[in-house]
Amino acid sequence: MSFFSRFGEAGELLVYLWKAKLWFLIPLIVVLLIFSFILIFAQATGVAPFIYTLI
Repeated sequence: MSFFSRFGEAGELLVYLWKAKLWFLIPLIVVLLIFSFILIFAQATGVAPFIYTLI
């Protein structure tokens, strides 16, 4: 069982990028995933007004 298999679609994308030797795209994808998790978290809680000042 691969480490990335636990991450679903995102893990499949990272495995594809690794096998296709597109290593330079992995940091971009990771940053986009982190940013999307922050946005989802901000909408689900009362932290949204405070996140706005950071971005």
